Order: sequence, then structure tokens, then C-alpha cells
Amino acid sequence: GAAGAGTDPRSVIRVRAGKGRPRDVWSVAPGARPSGAPPRAYAELAGWLARSIPATPARLREVERSGREVGREIAGDLAGDPATAVRDAFAALGFEPALERGEEGFSCRLENCPFRDAVRENREAICGLHRGITAGILAELDPKAELIRFEPRDPDRAGCVVEVARPRQ
Repeated sequence: GAAGAGTDPRSVIRVRAGKGRPRDVWSVAPGARPSGAPPRAYAELAGWLARSIPATPARLREVERSGREVGREIAGDLAGDPATAVRDAFAALGFEPALERGEEGFSCRLENCPFRDAVRENREAICGLHRGITAGILAELDPKAELIRFEPRDPDRAGCVVEVARPRQ
């Protein structure tokens, strides 16, 4: 049988190679969807990396520190007041945040966990990374703001809570 027989013809690319009796060279098409599903490489990679991080206090501090660096990078692309910017950053990451403003600061309830698969592999590392990202965004946008609550919840049900206090102006 021919290579690619029984597969979606959009999943493979066939190129004739050589002179004379050409041979066929097959490769996976850039937009291929194996078994009709979108590729899961990024989600699987995140899980594998999460599994590879020992949940020791020293390693978890390193993960959170790396998260702060990522948060500072993310903050460079944000606009608006800190509450809106944090909400927008969480939305861009897929957390579906619900923002509540208060006199002393703001909170976000995260209605989705885009990292749920990785959290199942190593909750301490992935939630610690997210805490660091949040702290890095705040440090860049409003150095006087303080992350006073970061409460992870079951990743399948979501509902994590992030609370930020801001000194009165």
C-alpha cells in the first residue's frame, strides 16, 4: 500500500524526488490533525516538564523566581491600570478571570485552569510558577502593590483566587 493510505489527504505532503523513476518523499503537513484532533505536543510537554521538577523547597523557589521573570516580560505588553492589566494577562493565558475591585485593591477569581494537565503532574511547581508570574506582573506595573492571597484550587473545577492590596493614593 501507499504511504499515507487511509489517512486524511490533508495530513501528509507528497513530493516526487530524484530523476528517472522518481521516488515519493512523504512528510506531515503543517496543519495536520492526527486522528482529527488538534496536536497536544505543548500540553504534553508541559506535563513532562512539570513531572521532571522535584517539589523540594529550593526547586520550588527557583520555579517561582523564574515565574517572576516571565511576569515582568508579560507586563511589558500590558496597558491600563494594574487591575485591568492583571485581568487582561490572565485572560490572555486562558484563565477566564472575574475581576472584583475594592477600595484597598482587587481580586480575580480564575474560572478556568489552562494548565490543568500540568497541575495534575506537579501542583506545587505549576501553581508556584503562576504565583511568580502574577508577582512579576505586579512588580513591574505597580511596585507598591502586594500579592496578599494566591489560593490554588482543584484545576478541574478552577476557582483559584488572587488578591492584591494597593496602598491608598
